[in-house]
Amino acid sequence: MIKIAVYGKGGIGKSTITSNLAASFAALGKKVIQIGCDPKADSTTNLLNGNPVMPVMNYLREYDREPEKIEDIAKEGFKGILCIETGGPTPGLGCAGRGIITTFSLLEDLKLFKKYQPDVVLYDVLGDVVCGGFAAPIREGYASEIIIVTSGEKMALYAANNINTAVNNFEDRGYAKVKGIVMNRRSVEREEEKVTDFANKAGLPIIADIPRSDDIIRYEDMGKTVIEGDKMLHVSQIFLKLAEQFINDGGSNE
Repeated sequence: MIKIAVYGKGGIGKSTITSNLAASFAALGKKVIQIGCDPKADSTTNLLNGNPVMPVMNYLREYDREPEKIEDIAKEGFKGILCIETGGPTPGLGCAGRGIITTFSLLEDLKLFKKYQPDVVLYDVLGDVVCGGFAAPIREGYASEIIIVTSGEKMALYAANNINTAVNNFEDRGYAKVKGIVMNRRSVEREEEKVTDFANKAGLPIIADIPRSDDIIRYEDMGKTVIEGDKMLHVSQIFLKLAEQFINDGGSNE
């Protein structure tokens, strides 16, 4: 099973990267689960034609009970991708990271992975602060590989460095490893130079270079990924090649 956690600064485009990568795996015939681990709960929207799934934390608040089956907290999207969102607490109350921990515990109780038997699982994780629940995919064995998404913006690179440092702190415990960096371009001055410099210092490869693309925006306005919209586009081919790279590398054996 290929198990990938996608980290990066809030607003850097993690959900775009994750959903297009999920769609790419599905287009290549893989059975995919995507779990959004951000309180905004918008990770999977573009796999669901803009119709969001009810987040787990919302379900718990609305029904005041735990879900009895996976279908209570999941929807199937593009090419059968199972979409789940953790959500977060009531604004101003509670810890957002707690939503991730609660969701993961529920998914274990519901035996999600045993019942669904996915080929690929992707976690879309807020990465401004890598602590508590937000570090769960790294620490608890849910993910085996990590993608760090960054642009050439100062705060995006700062967050990327924090994420890489956090992962390195877990290195001797057999936790997830950083696969590489996805450069999500924002037309920053000397952007490629800045990201390449960071990657070299961190000892990480740049595994994909995503250009600014009006096609991404156009299809997201329709509630779609570019893979669903037109997989022959240049930007779609970049996502498909990244998915193929993970498949060829074999992912986790677990």
